[in-house]
Amino acid sequence: MRNNTLSRFSKIVLLLSGLLFIGSIFVPMWKIELTAPQYPEGLVLKLHASKIAGDVEIINGLNHYIGMKTLHSEDFIEFTILPIILGFFGVIALGCIFYKNEKILYTLFGSFVLFGIAAGLDFYRWNYEYGHNLDPNAAIRVPGMAYQPPVLGYKQLLNFGAYSIPDIGGWMLITAGVLLFLAVLKQKKMFFFKTKTVLSIVILAVLFSSCANDKPVPIKLNTDNCDFCKMGITDGKHGAEIITEKGRAYKFDDIACMVNYTKENPELKVKGYYVHDYTLENELIPAEKAFYVSGGAIKSPMNGNIAAFTNKSQAKAFEAESQGQEKEWSTFIEK
Repeated sequence: MRNNTLSRFSKIVLLLSGLLFIGSIFVPMWKIELTAPQYPEGLVLKLHASKIAGDVEIINGLNHYIGMKTLHSEDFIEFTILPIILGFFGVIALGCIFYKNEKILYTLFGSFVLFGIAAGLDFYRWNYEYGHNLDPNAAIRVPGMAYQPPVLGYKQLLNFGAYSIPDIGGWMLITAGVLLFLAVLKQKKMFFFKTKTVLSIVILAVLFSSCANDKPVPIKLNTDNCDFCKMGITDGKHGAEIITEKGRAYKFDDIACMVNYTKENPELKVKGYYVHDYTLENELIPAEKAFYVSGGAIKSPMNGNIAAFTNKSQAKAFEAESQGQEKEWSTFIEK
């Protein structure tokens, strides 16, 4: 007769999953970020299990002009039942540790998968109604235009860019789902990794996903426009880029444009500055680690006349060749 008790790995997974389910109730689960020239650092909606938070009033004020319905937590029944559902999942996961029956594990995992599908469909329905049911008497009307935010990813809505991505609570639920899936496989004897190895892989995957926005976004030459001067970026030797703390990328056709944009937007929370390596074509390098030569025979698109190098010896050789002057990054970025 088959032994249907839980393995040690499954018990650890149930403990972690239960804590993740319950913990997700108290932190933002999803976020929709809106960026536009007049809001360089963006606006954000934070969707918790029980409420909408973030820049709700500002977004409601803007959406009024295009006829979109204002957002209020009390208008959504989801914010009443979602904490109950997540709390129920958490209690079942923790209770299953003591009951020690693998059938409960399978039921919990299956129920969570169905919940995830239902939640995704409901979120799509909410986005669709929010973006399509417009006031016909709105001040601004664009024939045929809808303003449905993306369920996941990026979408351009007039002059706003909308990013829809999981927040802390969302990643907690995703992690709980992955852990439960691994526990199911373990019970079914479908993999034989040691418990510590599997948990290490999961932790590394979560850490990797949290660092994914640290890298610069490649500049598309002859397609992207400079966020400061609005000119097309065609030169792969003088461009630059800013990555904000929210992961938003601002691209520039000249290092001077990036410097000027930063000075004109002191509220911008910058996570990283990047510049093109002058010796390569369209390759971004960290600005604070680069070596600079300015002036002389250097000619850049917007007359910033700055060249950046990864290698100091290359910068020194180019300084002599161009009759330019060596510069430190701090001299450009001082406000």
